[in-house]
Amino acid sequence: MSLFKTLQEKPWETPEAAGSIAIAQDFDPAKIAVRFIMAVVGVLFFLFIITFLARSQYPDFEALAGQPWQPFSDASRLWINTFILVFASLFIQFGVRKAKEQRQDAVVIGVSLAAFFSVLFLVAQLDLWRGMLAMGFYVNTNPANSYFYALTGIHGLHLLGGLIVLANVVFRVWYDDKFSSISRPLQHCATYWHFMLGIWVVLFALLTSESETINTLAGLCGF
Repeated sequence: MSLFKTLQEKPWETPEAAGSIAIAQDFDPAKIAVRFIMAVVGVLFFLFIITFLARSQYPDFEALAGQPWQPFSDASRLWINTFILVFASLFIQFGVRKAKEQRQDAVVIGVSLAAFFSVLFLVAQLDLWRGMLAMGFYVNTNPANSYFYALTGIHGLHLLGGLIVLANVVFRVWYDDKFSSISRPLQHCATYWHFMLGIWVVLFALLTSESETINTLAGLCGF
């Protein structure tokens, strides 16, 4: 009986083997790649912010908010852009939820609206640049101006890169009926969009800070 029972055993169905298969299925190289990219981008912006605070302690640095004539004393334009990016983040998360429910039409609507608001955010940022230049806030007239263009420009480029990836996901939504192959990439895109929204909120807070606030932050950092 013992020999017969041994011959009937299926080692690939043992708990250990099943656990190994489950781990292999859960392993997602794309998820690791997204986390790595987010870490690199996070470090990049962190270094820019640190240099911003260090540079703010020089006499030629003038904050972009505080006095009536400074552009971000009235931050309404930045608030509008922020809400646009919030809508993009919400709609891409909506698409993720509908992908899990296997509702293709709703996924298309959610992802398309996320892409639309993301493009609208980039256009609004370019219009903000145009307005800044029209008011005479050029790149080389104030270090704070330079950081504004650098920080918002780098953020916009990373969002544009995300849009290229999202376009590939949209293509797969249209032409691939296997939602199991769509849900994960879309979730990765949503994670990246939420991350870029978080980065933008930090930049928003920094750019609209008055000199006193910036000096306090610089002091906390040891500058």
